[in-house]
Amino acid sequence: MKNIPTINKSGPQPQKLAALRQAHREWTESPDALTRLTRRLSTTLNLETQLAILAEEISAVVPFDCMNYRHQIAAREFVYATGMGGPHRCDYRLNLEGSFYGTLSLSRRQKFAEQELEGIELILAAAICPIRNACQFIAIEQAALTDSLTGVPNKRAMDEVLARACCLGDRHGEDYSLILCDLDHFKAVNDRYGHVVGDHILKLAAVELQKAVRNSDSVYRFGGEEFAILLPHTNESHARVVADRIREYISSISVNCGDTDVSVSTSCGVAQRLPDETANQWLTRADEALYRAKDHGRDCTRVFAAIGN
Repeated sequence: MKNIPTINKSGPQPQKLAALRQAHREWTESPDALTRLTRRLSTTLNLETQLAILAEEISAVVPFDCMNYRHQIAAREFVYATGMGGPHRCDYRLNLEGSFYGTLSLSRRQKFAEQELEGIELILAAAICPIRNACQFIAIEQAALTDSLTGVPNKRAMDEVLARACCLGDRHGEDYSLILCDLDHFKAVNDRYGHVVGDHILKLAAVELQKAVRNSDSVYRFGGEEFAILLPHTNESHARVVADRIREYISSISVNCGDTDVSVSTSCGVAQRLPDETANQWLTRADEALYRAKDHGRDCTRVFAAIGN
């Protein structure tokens, strides 16, 4: 059995406790710029909030007209900008322990003095650890919302976006449509050619889906061989056009398996959100429309306008 050392149970140490209280008082009340900066940054893991704090603290020491920050986190571009720029600029690559955490630039109408640049660098050196933590937090969040096979958002991400779309639709009266599509006879593809081929087809399907829709639309892997597409500012008739285009793009997939080429088709169900409809009701109608498409021979699009149709 492993011996675990016992904890020293010595009595109270008033001097150390007093020193601790003094240190805490200095930490919370110190007017020192770097102490205040690190204290404020430690209160949040929201990168946008951190950058707003950083801009405020830098401007208190070195005036500037514009601050820009850019970083690609989990394959997504993160951009933060404040103010209007000037002709003079200083640029910084934020690195810590061999890892890159974005580029930050400050600009203004007057040239930066050497002492000002040194001050900015000291502030960034104090800010880099909290910025690193915020970037890593975003990456973890994105991983939890991303399908590991296809790289598109997963059902958890879709649930959050559908709930938000319902709120915006009720508030502003905007049209939203949802398409559910299911790769036809996909189980037979897996059974005959194996899951390696099946996974490759799923990846290609995700690529084709993103090519078939607008930048403002979003594609999700709903589960298995089923995908969902959310279309903002889109009514039922336009959503059906998109669904038919999706089927055309999916039908272009062809995977060579030696003596044969494997292709797939897809069935699509379309539902435009109704006023005051919950996300679950909306999703249920889209799923019913998909069921009708599969029941009518697959490789087609069906629309379900309202519960009870």
